[in-house]
Order: sequence, then C-alpha cells, then structure tokens
Amino acid sequence: MSNNNAVAAAAFAELQETARESWERLREKPLILIGAATCGRAAGALSLLEEVKNEINRLQLDANIIEVGCMGHCYAEPVMVIYNAGFPAICYGYVKEGVGARIVRDFLTEGDPGIEFALAALEPNDLFPTFADFPRGVHENKIVLEQCGFIDPQNIDHYIATGGYAALVKALEMSPEAIIETIKSSGLRGRGGAGFPTGVKWETCRNAPGTPKYVICNADEGDPGAFMDRTILESNPHLMVEGLAIAARAVGAEQGYVYIRAEYPLAVERVTLAVQQAREKGLLGNSILGTGFNFDIEIFQGSGAFVCGEETALIASMEGKPGIPRHRPPFPAVSGLWGKPTIINNVKTLSYVPHIMKNGAEWFKSIGSEKNPGTAIFALAGKVINTGLAEVPMSTTLNELIFDVGSGIAGGKKFKAVQIGGPSGGCLPETALDTPIDFDSLTGAGAMMGSGGMVVLDEDDCMVEIARFFLDFTQKESCGKCTFCRLGTKHMLDVLERITRGQGRPGDIDLLQELAAKVKAGSLCSLGKTAPNPVLSTIKYFRDEYEAHINEGRCPSLMCKDLIAYYILPDKCERSCDACVGSCPVEAIHDNEDRIKVIDQKKCVKCDSCMVACPPQYKAVVKLSPPHLVQEKEKEYREGKKQWQKK
Repeated sequence: MSNNNAVAAAAFAELQETARESWERLREKPLILIGAATCGRAAGALSLLEEVKNEINRLQLDANIIEVGCMGHCYAEPVMVIYNAGFPAICYGYVKEGVGARIVRDFLTEGDPGIEFALAALEPNDLFPTFADFPRGVHENKIVLEQCGFIDPQNIDHYIATGGYAALVKALEMSPEAIIETIKSSGLRGRGGAGFPTGVKWETCRNAPGTPKYVICNADEGDPGAFMDRTILESNPHLMVEGLAIAARAVGAEQGYVYIRAEYPLAVERVTLAVQQAREKGLLGNSILGTGFNFDIEIFQGSGAFVCGEETALIASMEGKPGIPRHRPPFPAVSGLWGKPTIINNVKTLSYVPHIMKNGAEWFKSIGSEKNPGTAIFALAGKVINTGLAEVPMSTTLNELIFDVGSGIAGGKKFKAVQIGGPSGGCLPETALDTPIDFDSLTGAGAMMGSGGMVVLDEDDCMVEIARFFLDFTQKESCGKCTFCRLGTKHMLDVLERITRGQGRPGDIDLLQELAAKVKAGSLCSLGKTAPNPVLSTIKYFRDEYEAHINEGRCPSLMCKDLIAYYILPDKCERSCDACVGSCPVEAIHDNEDRIKVIDQKKCVKCDSCMVACPPQYKAVVKLSPPHLVQEKEKEYREGKKQWQKK
C-alpha cells in the first residue's frame, strides 16, 4: 500500500469509527423511523412526525425519532417503523392522524405492538431489517434501495456506518484502468433507457484526448409515472454522490455536476446537503482523504424540459443554450460539456457502482441474466394495488412484478395492459405478461426498459386514449428541431384526437403507421425516434379498439368523453333519492313526470359525479357508448310504459 493509500485508509477508519459510535448510540434507545420522502409527505408524514414527537414528549419517553426516506411501499404511506428491545422491528402502514400516537404509547409503555396496525414484522440482518417474509419481499433483491427508508438521508454518519464511502476508498487504492475493468467485467448497463455498457463509456472518456474531463449525474427524471431517481435522491443521496466520485476517479475528472430538475425541491435540498457533508468529511474537494485526488460536485437545476433528459440537450442546457439535442458523433464521452470529454450517467446507474466496487464484478453478474446482469428498479403506478418502488432481479417477468410484487389490479378489475418505459415506451397486453424484464426482451415485445416507469392499466382504460395521452406529452416536449418530430408527431396527434372524438376515417390506422415510420426514421434524438411507440404498440395489440372508434363511433372501454353518455336506469332509480341531483355541477339532472331521474344530455359535462354519488345498492347510473344508445333506451322505456298503461 502506498503512503497516500495508507493515509486515506487511516483517515477513513476514523470517520467510520465516529459514524459507527453514533449509529450504535442511536440503537440503544427505542428508535422510530418515519418515512418522509415526497410520497410520505403527500400522505401526511410530516403531521405524523409532529404527532409522534408530541406524544414522546408528553409521556416523557427516552426514544429517538428519525425522518427517513421511502422504503418503496408508497401505497401504504404514511409508513412508520419502530425498533423496541425484545421485539422485531415492526413496520406500520396507513398510519393516519391519531393512530401514530396510539401505537407509540401502547408499544413503548405497555409492550403492546399494535399488530392490528402493522404492515409487517421485519426480519433482521447485519445492518437493515428486510421484508423477506412479506409477500412481495421474496421477489425483490434490494441493492440500490437497501438503505432507503432505514437511514437518515440528512446524516452522512448513517451512510458511513452502514458501509458507505468504503467503495470510494477502495477505488482510491486502485488504478483508474482497474476501476474501469471492474465495471466492464460486471456487465453494468446504463439504467437510463438505452442500456449502453457503462464501463465502455467510461473507457472511451478516459482515453479521449483533452482536459479537463467532466462527470455528470443525469437526475432529470421527467417520465409520467416515474419517480425512481427522485426517491433514491431523497432517501439515500450519498450513494449517488459516491458513485459519481468513483466515476470521476476512473475517467480522470476533477469536476462533477448533478443535473436535477427544480420541480424536485426535496431531492435538491438533500443532494445539496449530502455534497456539503461529504466536503466537510474530506470525501469531496481538494486531495480527498489526503490522496492528492481532487474532485468536487456542483448542483445544476434544470427547468423541467423532458428533452433535456437526452444527454446532448442536457449539456446544451448547462452551457446556457436552448436544450436541443445535437448530432452524434462525436459522443459526449469524446466531446461533451464545453467540448471536453464528459461522462453522463443517471442516478440508478451511478448508485450501482459503489456496490459493484465493494462486492466485485462476479457478484453483480450472479444476479439477473447473462446479458442483463443486476437488478431493475421500477416505479409501479396506475391501477396496481401496491403502488411504489420495487427492485427485482433482471429477467423477472412482468407477471411476477405486477401480480406478486404489486399484488395485482385494484378494485377487482381485469388487467388490460402495462405501459412500460415512459412516454416513449410501449403498451403490452396480457399475452405479454410472461415477458422477462430486460433490455432485449422488452424491446422485442414492442416496449423498452426506459428509465423504469411502469403504468398498469385495467379494463376501464381505452388504449386509443392512452396512446393519445402519451403522444400529447412527447409532442409538447419536442424541442422542434427535427421536422419529422415537430410536424409528424403533431399530425399523428391530430389523427388520434379525431379518432377519440368519433371522427375517425377509414385509413387512419394505416396513416398512423406510415407517419410513425417516418417520425422514427427522420428524428435526430431518441425522443422523436421513440415517440410513436405507444401508438404502434397499441395498434399492434389493440387494433380492435381503434376499429371500434373509427367504424362504430364506439369506445369499448367507455373512456372517451365524446363517445359516451350517462343514463339513469328507470327500473333501478330510487325516486326519493336525490344523490345524483345534488352531485351534478351543472344541474343537468331532473325528475320526469314519473319522478324518475333523467339526465339532460345537452347540459351533461360527463364528469362522472352522478355515477360516483349513486348509492351502490341502486347502481342506477350507467355509461353507454355510442351516445345515441341513450335515445334507444329512452324509447324502450316509453314503449314499455305504454304497454303497462294499456294493461
């Protein structure tokens, strides 16, 4: 070991000792963790935190309370974990107002763990409890998410005490070439969408002529339904910081940036604090741990343009130019920020790096599949029961992720499709549920891995409208540089909007496919090249829905407002009930001569309020498509009434 390496090891050993002492003192008392990432805060976690603190003070209990990040169980927020001597760590879910104080009082004063409120009793391991016996736990393999929700993201000592920054110290003892070879051997592929080999990108940058070199973390997560990067940064920002520092060591960079959208204020706050704390500990800045290696990080807040997730557009944005992609080559690894060799990796990719450096390339390759090693992190959203974050081995099937981890479809509805890969991804039907989750299999099925967004759809979702929704997003986010992307996506969107209004024309499906092919072929960046994917995949798997809209003016899923009408069934309507009348915001519901409720179709805005308000024992309000079915139903009612009067 060189003198510099010995100095680094000694300096870090002191940091570890201090951190571990702090960590152990924390566990000497009852410990309460409250998940207060954005998902938790939206569900009332900050009120829960205040409530628990007040109860601890009222009872004069000696306990520690920590605000932590997200464990991935977003569906159950607010979430609270209590460590109490003599009991396993217990995770409580759905902890609403008043419940938190009761749990704390009963558990810490009477030894009653309040099992009726528990989500799971957690299995201990060396550092963190796990959800191993929880139904979804057996399918997960948490690497990046392991510490999330169990350490204080605002306290660097928690990260160091549980193994953090040891990988950076190890990297400081290695040559840059050895670091790159480790990453190459691991088979780590970028988790930002394309799946390009990370080690190859690093090697290209290191060998590229020109200095200085830069490393950038792309935290510009903008996919609808995606929140993986945000959650990692809110729950364990030091993992990304350490990964970025190792990348800098490998390629020879002294300056790094975190490009993060300003719409993520909590993530910005916690990353900024993490960088500051790392500097104070000598883990960033000049001569890190006395080794002579200089590296520091700045935070750059983006303005929320989806196209800036593309690396050349991101670079342009940082240089003060419009966020518009440019032609490649040269690639950023050769000519990037200010024309210098630049590495850009996203949050998840960098977060794997410390684990690979600590555990080795073979360990990482033992997880997942040969061509797709490691794990995949997904944000489960939409109609799935257990929404949230999940980390599963690559090649886990869609069926396992949605039905075993996500617990299936909410409300007893039938699964219809899963939109995977963000707005540029595709919609896969029930027949594709056995598709393994990896870069190659998903692309072959007509979707893509993307950054990890996954929106689950049920029988009530119209696939034509879903395609229109995602294309509307990408069309608005187009930078406008390429004619095919700027005009082609607009033309496609116009066609889809006509179809969802019941104004589709024969040949529209062929027109959409023709336009899609030209947009894909003529666009410069991946936004344009992949924008037609939702349209193409829905035509491929749900062509019958397009045909119903075009040929019959009918929306089979009863979702497209212009193709549906609300109708009150006379034989189901309870005459003395005025629930629907009171709920209607435009006063479109009135009594007819028989005191049966009737909807004035000219006034109706199709807001669904009457259907929601109708008592479940009646279920008198229904949706019909096409809208003219209402006239037929009313005619049937009048004819039936005449027959009854004759009798």
